[in-house]
Amino acid sequence: MTDLRRSALYLPASNARAIAKARTLACDVVILDLEDAVAPEEKVAARAAAVAAAREGGFGERTLVARANGLDTEWGEADLVALAGAGFAAILVPKVTSPGDVARYAARVGDAALWIMIETCGSLFALEPIAAMTASTPLTTMVLGTNDLAKEMRARPGTDRAPFLPFLSFAVAAARAHGLAVIDGVYNAIDDAEGFAAACAQSVAYGCDGRTLIHPGQIAACNAAFSPDADALRQAEAIVAAFAAPENAAKGALRVGGAMVERLHLDEARRIIAFAEACAARA
Repeated sequence: MTDLRRSALYLPASNARAIAKARTLACDVVILDLEDAVAPEEKVAARAAAVAAAREGGFGERTLVARANGLDTEWGEADLVALAGAGFAAILVPKVTSPGDVARYAARVGDAALWIMIETCGSLFALEPIAAMTASTPLTTMVLGTNDLAKEMRARPGTDRAPFLPFLSFAVAAARAHGLAVIDGVYNAIDDAEGFAAACAQSVAYGCDGRTLIHPGQIAACNAAFSPDADALRQAEAIVAAFAAPENAAKGALRVGGAMVERLHLDEARRIIAFAEACAARA
């Protein structure tokens, strides 16, 4: 089945009630956070809670991820030792700035996939070589940390996120060049449904696979935004049917629904159909 990363919900690993609720939510990914969402005095207990939650299971088809503290902190090394053997599908690590960072973390995640946060100014100038590390490490996913990036840049992104758009394009391009998934950053205004819908639409337009979330109330809108709509699915099915017709077997381009489509569009149509099926199965 196609992996779904439309909605990736951060939860403090120190919050037992939130973890229990996560087992019932419609998000595609649950991220038990040991980093930003956990106070320093709670980090050791949060680590133990995250490991216990993973071993207890019950998250169903949701991808279970833990976000560790960085190796440059007093908790990072112990986090990775504990998380690597706990049964998480992936371990998310913060503030990766170079291929060397990827290699250091990859050596510590055990059998889990490696997800990385792209959230520093330095990382923006190494996006392609960082993404290329998927060839030699278990790296599968880039997560954009736009709050930290705004802080480092001293940027004021606004609703259109204009300061981030070049970075967003290059991050997606680097990820796609090396077969990685890419998940956009959080939207902080949890009561602004209209703004969140616009933010999700922007992420879709730039080619992201989903968004990270900070509140369960954002899940439904996020899943809807990143799922193929009825028109896109109908167009994809029409393209596949047109190229499957015997009289079109040798053709490289066809007119479908008033538009010229080529075989490169056939590949994308098949991807859309498979993705729509995966979304329907999860609904």
